[in-house]
Amino acid sequence: MKKSVSRFLLCVVLALACLTVAHADTSATAQLKAAAAAAPSTAALQQGDPGGTLTGTINDVPAADSKVGVTVADVANQVGQNKIGINFTWTLVCGFLVMFMQAGFAMVEAGLCRVKNANHTYMMNFTVYTCGLFAYWLIGFAIQMGGAAGNGNLGGLQTLNGEHVLSLFGVTWGLFGMKGLLLSGHTYDVGVMVIFLFQMVFMDTALTIVTGAAAERWKFLTFCVSSVLMGAFTYPLFANWAWGGGWLAQLGVNAGLGKGYSDFAGSGVVHAVGGLTALAVALIIGPRIGKFNRDGSGNAIIGHDISAVLIGCFILAFGWFGFNPGSTLGASAAGCLRIGSVAVNTMLAGCTGTFGAMLYMWAFKGKPDASMSANGLLAGLVAITAPSGFVNPTSSAIIGFIAGVLVCLSVSFIENKLKVDDPVGAISVHGACGLWGVLSVGLFADGKSNYGGSWNGVTGSVTGLFYGDASQLVAQLVGIATLVGFVFTFSFLLNWILDVVLGQRVSAASEIEGLDIPEMGQLGYPEFVFKPEPAFMLAAERVSVA
Repeated sequence: MKKSVSRFLLCVVLALACLTVAHADTSATAQLKAAAAAAPSTAALQQGDPGGTLTGTINDVPAADSKVGVTVADVANQVGQNKIGINFTWTLVCGFLVMFMQAGFAMVEAGLCRVKNANHTYMMNFTVYTCGLFAYWLIGFAIQMGGAAGNGNLGGLQTLNGEHVLSLFGVTWGLFGMKGLLLSGHTYDVGVMVIFLFQMVFMDTALTIVTGAAAERWKFLTFCVSSVLMGAFTYPLFANWAWGGGWLAQLGVNAGLGKGYSDFAGSGVVHAVGGLTALAVALIIGPRIGKFNRDGSGNAIIGHDISAVLIGCFILAFGWFGFNPGSTLGASAAGCLRIGSVAVNTMLAGCTGTFGAMLYMWAFKGKPDASMSANGLLAGLVAITAPSGFVNPTSSAIIGFIAGVLVCLSVSFIENKLKVDDPVGAISVHGACGLWGVLSVGLFADGKSNYGGSWNGVTGSVTGLFYGDASQLVAQLVGIATLVGFVFTFSFLLNWILDVVLGQRVSAASEIEGLDIPEMGQLGYPEFVFKPEPAFMLAAERVSVA
């Protein structure tokens, strides 16, 4: 008897539920039909819509079946399409901004070099884009993002589901991706194309950093080969570990270290990788002729165009609004409205970075120094790149100011203590300040960001030491150790092999003449009147030729 009553009640409940759903469906359908009936007619639209009040109605929602008209399913699909479309557009436009940063790098590096090397320096910055893109398309993208499926902002990227893993301590650790070679097969996909473009321009930024540190004496052929290898292997490996589902990102899930290594837009992945590779190449290639005297003291080798340097820095600062805010990979859903905070943090750190460098030079050198002030701007931007999505404006200002001072100290240390010649300060701007940016996440992340409720698969927001989570700092230190230990060593090894096989450096005669004619066959400024080299340079040149 009890079973019969229970069955009867269950049937009643199910019947009521079906009636409710049917009523809701009927009601929704009726509302859609009413909206369609009230929508502006073709005749009304033909009169124009100056106020924008008639455009963007149910008429603009495509119906799967024109005989039935627009249904609830059609509206829901359009909502999903709009979300992905907004995120695609945002990510692509930000990628275009980052690509334009190549022009800024070219102007900064060429302006800080001598006029006899202008064409060669510009050509390295121009050609590195092609070398990096080709290598990344062939294999680099697959290594970096081949196992990065699961990004809901860009439609899931489900075809990127091939991460090679290592089982250790009872858990699996990602090592490198395996899907996406030549963007072929199942990775011929609209979402994959978006993430490829965006990640490619980030990779190319890292490659460009190296050209500045090796400027005025790097053999063009070897530069091309070195850039291909970096775009194919060095950069993608570390980027996979941080962004592509690799082991650094898994430090939170697998080892309980905060939310895993967290690098919002690439202080470590892009800038420190580029800066440490630049250090490796600069050590192998040696200083420019005349840079250091016999007693080890250094000589200032002045660039030819400070206006190009400052304009280039403005271009870079503009492009950084694609670099950092674009790293949300969307402008709709999953916490992406934080793009405004990321943009403001970026702007503030660049400002205080400039202040830090300018005030330091003014206080200790007597003048504000235009080139170091410019590097201060870049230092602040580099440092805020990793924490930009996790910190508040006050912290951003502090991070930027420290970076501005740090870049001045680092430039002096690199030249006077390590005796490494870096014509543009790339090692300090991107290497030292990139590492500082990675560290600052573990200190200043305030736990307020919420990108879909988790980061790197760990519930909650990234929170640093100053806001209660010391384990996040440990994760960041593991990332720094990997950058210094693996990236620098691997880059040094690759470029040492290239030095043995191809030679990294041009001949002394070519360097003295300037690389424009020997390497490029054409002067950058054919009507420029060359001034004689300073006395200390002439003496150094006679020794080198002898």
